Amino acid sequence: MKGTVVSKKEIRVYGQYFTPIEIFKTYILPEIKDKLYNYLWVDLFAGEGNLILPILDEIPSENKIDFFRDHIYLFDIHPEMVERAVQNAIKYGIPEKLAREKIKVRDTIANYPEFILQEKFPVYHITNPPYLYLGNISKNKNLDKYLKYFEGENEGYQDLYQLALINDLRHNIPKMIYIIPSNFLFGSSVSNKIRKDFLSFYNITKAIIFEKKIFKHTGTHTVICFFERKDTKRDETQKFKALKLNSTEKSRIYILKPKYHYRAGTEFKDFCSIMKVKNPIKVKFYLFLEDIKKNIGNCEIKVLDVNEYTPKGYRVKNFKVNNSFCTKIKNNILFIRTLDTGTKKGKAGLYVIKEIFGVDGLLVSKAPYRTHPIQLFLYPTLSYQDQIFLKDYFNLILDYFRKLTDSEFMTTYKYSQSEYTRKYLGLTQVKDLIATFPILELTEESKKELKTLVYSGNAEEVINFLYNLNKRGRYYGIKE
Repeated sequence: MKGTVVSKKEIRVYGQYFTPIEIFKTYILPEIKDKLYNYLWVDLFAGEGNLILPILDEIPSENKIDFFRDHIYLFDIHPEMVERAVQNAIKYGIPEKLAREKIKVRDTIANYPEFILQEKFPVYHITNPPYLYLGNISKNKNLDKYLKYFEGENEGYQDLYQLALINDLRHNIPKMIYIIPSNFLFGSSVSNKIRKDFLSFYNITKAIIFEKKIFKHTGTHTVICFFERKDTKRDETQKFKALKLNSTEKSRIYILKPKYHYRAGTEFKDFCSIMKVKNPIKVKFYLFLEDIKKNIGNCEIKVLDVNEYTPKGYRVKNFKVNNSFCTKIKNNILFIRTLDTGTKKGKAGLYVIKEIFGVDGLLVSKAPYRTHPIQLFLYPTLSYQDQIFLKDYFNLILDYFRKLTDSEFMTTYKYSQSEYTRKYLGLTQVKDLIATFPILELTEESKKELKTLVYSGNAEEVINFLYNLNKRGRYYGIKE
């Protein structure tokens, strides 16, 4: 890569976000400070040097120059960034000549500095590589020159940071610490290939997940991953502890499975796959204006137009449809709120249309949007009481997995300082969870038993009930 990065716009275009020193000192230095003399500390995308040069604060003054000479190498594609790093090294007491010998301008994605592998200490790579998604490169004519990076053996990877990872893999780097987009852990199609290829060779030993902004010029959600090379290629389940930071701090154990391309947060998917009933309720989404026009009649319905929002709320409209369509609309009483509103009472889940909006249905008069409230049409149609039962079952299980996984199976909508991070529930996930509701397979006695468990609020007992009903598999921690 060639060129200069000066303005905020250019920083975003080129995907280079410079790491605050505080991030290094708080989350990285404590993990490495007892092994500083054991490695060659390298950053191939060094920027101003904030992920390596602060190591010098830990070195006695009389040893700084020798340590810098023997244990540090920095590279960056941008000459002005290299110059800043050189000047920062000089501030630490490093002679300018030596600083320029060990801090170099280099395109390390296209031209990996293999000579560092011949040094007397093994490489420990600490870096915040550029984030530049292939899709964005393709859309921006100014970035066409970067398409060549994704050709040949790099075909199929989706981001520059992924090329940085795979370059280190190809050069057998034993240990790395990467600050990268959290889609590395939680993304699906954008990250499946890099996780599958990379985590066959490396273990994640620890992670710090940021659900808050840490870079000045981007809100990209990031994770610090600590990687350690395996002794041989192995596709196996990985387990590691991570600290998640948003308005609070919490830690949890992550389990990454090869069958899910090592994607984090798959407990919900496991549950839906294992517990899907043999005769599931089928569901369709959206009440479209075209459907109303095809069913004109004399039965009056009142609907909310989700495409017309005013300062007073969604616009209410009245239509007359035939009796059959009128019955269909009024008998399907539920809608899915796919998006958290920002308060605990407005979390994603199933709700009753009449109770929330006071109308019979939710109309899509223009284009459907996944973040609108969406009416559900169930097949076969359930009674009013059974739909309420479905709603309460759905919300109980959904909330259980949100607590279990910190909502990581859902898509983050917006990070903020609120008590919890707003999330989006996909319509496929809605279908999958509804497909675990066994109402069509229950006897009256077992239906009564499940209702008792649901309304007791004990999700684990509900899951045990489902497990006993469905012997096709075992869910995490649920015993027979």
